Amino acid sequence: MAVLVRRHNGGRNPQRMQPVQRYQPFRELEEIQQQTAQLLEQMMGVPPEVVRPWIPDVDIEETDDAWILEAELPGARAEDVHVEVDEGELTIRGAIAERERQGILRRRTRRVGEFEYTVTLPGLSGDVEPDARLHHGVLEVRVPKPEQAKPRQVQIREGDTGEASDSGTGSGSGSGSGS
Repeated sequence: MAVLVRRHNGGRNPQRMQPVQRYQPFRELEEIQQQTAQLLEQMMGVPPEVVRPWIPDVDIEETDDAWILEAELPGARAEDVHVEVDEGELTIRGAIAERERQGILRRRTRRVGEFEYTVTLPGLSGDVEPDARLHHGVLEVRVPKPEQAKPRQVQIREGDTGEASDSGTGSGSGSGSGS
């Protein structure tokens, strides 16, 4: 977004409006990363995506009975994506192949190569069977929650909070019946 600023010379002739540049600190970092990747490719002949897997963009939604993960994987095929559950962690990994092109590639912003995403989900055990579907470049993984991770409703009773009741509906403070 550009902001236009009008500058005046002593109230006489206003100068032309000039756009003010917004400082973007991460732009320099991205340029350095791109240059480093290009150097690796030129010096070693290794594409940057082979050196380190990239992380797809993922949304995680929690419902009462499941976690739902949506990962953006444009160009991925279902047979090239793997979902695993191991010791409380869910991992999505795979690869997106570079497609064959006819012309000269002038700019490339879509990622190809190996990717990996791992997340720890509370109470997740190894016997959970996630359901995964890839549709229009979005992988949706539905992970059912185990019983202990599901929210439970606590029933609230009426009565005094300071003393145990004689009728047996007390707080269960450990007073046994056969002492």
